[in-house]
Amino acid sequence: MTYARTFAAIGLILNRIGETLWPSQLGQIELLFSLIVFTVNLIVLTVVLYVAGVAVVGKKRAKFGDGFVISLFGTFAGPILDPFVPQYGLGAIISLIVWLLLIRRFCETGWLEALAVGILAMIVMVASGFLLGFLVTIGLLLP
Repeated sequence: MTYARTFAAIGLILNRIGETLWPSQLGQIELLFSLIVFTVNLIVLTVVLYVAGVAVVGKKRAKFGDGFVISLFGTFAGPILDPFVPQYGLGAIISLIVWLLLIRRFCETGWLEALAVGILAMIVMVASGFLLGFLVTIGLLLP
């Protein structure tokens, strides 16, 4: 299947979804933009979790594919739990436990190492966000 056919198929699917399921709430452009943002976030989170996992547990137990699975399931944990747990604090605690369970399972670690991977991943994510923001700001200020 060529790229043109793939994009045409995605366009038809988005057209169908945009017209029938969410006609007044979400258009085709918004749906496509949300899909792109989700994909970029998933890739960035996968890399961050992989780097944090390698730093804490080593290359033998932290694999790139496992980082992808952790980020995919962890990303879906929050929106899936939201309808069932209306209290913000309780939902955040359950989501944190799900993230730690995923890290613990896929990196084959204990609770403390899973917590260390999660904390290091947050630090790497925040630091890379600041660095990216700094580079974008410098790029906008320079002629």
